[in-house]
Amino acid sequence: MIPQHPITSDQSINIGENACDKPEEACGVFGIYAPEQDVAKMTYFGLYALQHRGQESAGIAVFEGTHVHQHKDMGLVSQVFSEAILEELPGNLAVGHTRYSTTGSSRKVNAQPAVVESRLGNLALSHNGNLVNTIQLGEQLVKSNFNLVTTTDSEMIAYAIAQEINSGADWLTGAMNAFKRCQGAFSLVIGTPDGIMGTRDPNGIRPLVIGTLDSNPVRYVLASETCGLDIIGAEYLRDVQPGELVWITETGLESFQWHEKSERKLCIFEMIYFARPDSLMHNETLYSYRIRLGQRLAKESPIEADIVFGVPDSGIPAAIGFSQKSGIAYGEGLIKNRYVGRTFIQPTQSMRETGIKMKLNPLKDVLFGKRVVIIDDSIVRGTTSRKLVKALRDAGAIEVHMRISSPPVTHPCFYGIDTDTQDQLIAATKSVAEIAKQLEVDTLAYLTWEGMLETTREDTNSFCSACFTGNYPVAIPERVKRSKLILEKATI
Repeated sequence: MIPQHPITSDQSINIGENACDKPEEACGVFGIYAPEQDVAKMTYFGLYALQHRGQESAGIAVFEGTHVHQHKDMGLVSQVFSEAILEELPGNLAVGHTRYSTTGSSRKVNAQPAVVESRLGNLALSHNGNLVNTIQLGEQLVKSNFNLVTTTDSEMIAYAIAQEINSGADWLTGAMNAFKRCQGAFSLVIGTPDGIMGTRDPNGIRPLVIGTLDSNPVRYVLASETCGLDIIGAEYLRDVQPGELVWITETGLESFQWHEKSERKLCIFEMIYFARPDSLMHNETLYSYRIRLGQRLAKESPIEADIVFGVPDSGIPAAIGFSQKSGIAYGEGLIKNRYVGRTFIQPTQSMRETGIKMKLNPLKDVLFGKRVVIIDDSIVRGTTSRKLVKALRDAGAIEVHMRISSPPVTHPCFYGIDTDTQDQLIAATKSVAEIAKQLEVDTLAYLTWEGMLETTREDTNSFCSACFTGNYPVAIPERVKRSKLILEKATI
């Protein structure tokens, strides 16, 4: 029997009115093996640092020997957990999750970690990414009499592991056999009575890093990003490699390569937008990469103007880089209200009509009479961008030039980013000139695909950029493909 602390709300989060006109990340995952530490509290802080990766639900499962204590609910990490709740989660290892729904709706039953029983005991699984063969995998599990209680692919992965173990495999063999049945993107942290596993799919589409705690013996931490390590004082060791499984127990960390033909295809949007700017990738902070994006953008698409600023917060580093390269003064033209999207109270109709001011408020004395360049990291539907341009003009800007530090988003993602169907992506149906006219900007320019990749200073073939090109590194089944690719077929 798994103790389950009561879930306080049956309410699904309504993100309709306050939905950001951006791609939304799927999840953040965290795991820690540290018998001497308060692992529940450390997991809480790890998830707190990863809150930007998902704001719909949060959960922690802690293993105390063979017993699992868990608590999960809808809401932000700070809303779901309290000191009293964390004190009721004793144990020596923990896994945690903060969620934005992709496969599986935003309901409490779909909150993670997913905890299932097996022949060797319970396992708790936290998943970042999205499988593309959920239909096939689900049918296999139903035929084997597994009762799926959620609508998530994450639960299917957990049951696939349990199925392998119930057939006689040990933890490692069972997990690796199950991973081979999964297609798509998955970075997983899995708790068991014996230790913690961490793995990435053979393309490493979603990130997962390993950290160490200064202790004797050395203890290990897993997190989606290095910012999840920093907050608890863990040191970044390395990334989990594509197709690798790491096994963390009392004896330390072991590594197993379960897929022989791994080829890294890290989601480029992790670097452009999703991951926090203070997180490390390729031995530098993403802030540095985003500065270079802005510098390259200024080189590719110069403009004469009086001030350049970014859309808070994700557009700011590129705006600084644009200013450095162009010589245009950098300033703040917009102030962000970081809390308005955290309420269930719906705005009045008149507030909806001026909705952009709920989140972003222009500085009128900074903008009045100025030619402005506004930098953003992407445009998905264009609805927010158009409201933003109007707000800048209402504040007195005499010219509004928009620059985007990524190429046009023309294809939906199937690997864990919540994007619209293709016909809802503005760049899939309109040219840059047509988008500029719809947004009512004086000029509009995007960063080139080549500029985006070359600026990484890494092998340009080691990234997934399917949302810009339609070249998907993992083949998408026709049935799944038809659900989002309305206008044209992707090149697989």
